[in-house]
Amino acid sequence: MSGILETNLKSLPFLHRGKVRDIYAVGDDKLLVVQTDRLSAFDVILDDPIPNKGKILTAMSNFWFKKFGHLMPNHMTDIDPVALVAPEEREQVEGRAIVVKKFTPLGIEAIVRGYIIGSGWKDYQKTGAICGIALPAGLQEAQKLPEVLFTPSTKAPMGAHDENISFAEAEKIVGADIARQVRALAIQLYSAAAEFAATKGIIIADTKFEFGLDANGVVHLIDEILTPDSSRFWPAASYQVGISPPSFDKQYVRDWLETQPWNKKAPAPAVPAEVAQATADKYAEALRLLTS
Repeated sequence: MSGILETNLKSLPFLHRGKVRDIYAVGDDKLLVVQTDRLSAFDVILDDPIPNKGKILTAMSNFWFKKFGHLMPNHMTDIDPVALVAPEEREQVEGRAIVVKKFTPLGIEAIVRGYIIGSGWKDYQKTGAICGIALPAGLQEAQKLPEVLFTPSTKAPMGAHDENISFAEAEKIVGADIARQVRALAIQLYSAAAEFAATKGIIIADTKFEFGLDANGVVHLIDEILTPDSSRFWPAASYQVGISPPSFDKQYVRDWLETQPWNKKAPAPAVPAEVAQATADKYAEALRLLTS
């Protein structure tokens, strides 16, 4: 299927290729971040692209950064990425790249949960808690939590799994003051986004944020935010407690992969064209609903 799995820009120094993003240097203090059409599932990068995924993720992140820019500082700039590359390279960045300020990433990921699903549901079934946070007995799968939870995780290198950690462990990694700031900012942003999304017929079940520090130690929101790659989006119209709801995110691919004879190690099974296109359609529908 058509899509950009990898960029190859010569106009800027190449720095890093992540699960989804390719990153290039823009001087000493900025980065060009390109969202490819790669998809990572179970921490394995699939060999098949999801058409236009990178453009959808970029548009959605840009929408949220602009909408909630007043809540906290972030890494965005107004620099046009197309102006930084050669004419023959513009197709690789147009609509799928942003120029951001370069900050020092924190060593944790900020996960916020509003509903009990996924690894949180599995944890609760075993322990009655999520990441050590005790919860009332009798909760059902996909039920709204009594209160929004902040459950940080480690940031594992590519190919390894992130590990859920306690808040006390997060404090050890980034310091107590920074950990408290990140928790407050992440919950504030999730709550505001979930309230807005509800008016568009979308439930944001959970999400992941990343934060970085500038030269003065000020916490900034970085990376992508509130996209189908970093969040669970459920259509409110078909939501019901007790089952894992249909979603607008990459859960569709995950569910297909779960039916395959695969050990969740690279290489992943080839994704059929119809599964890739259906996933792309779900991403596009989420963008349309949220931004219309």
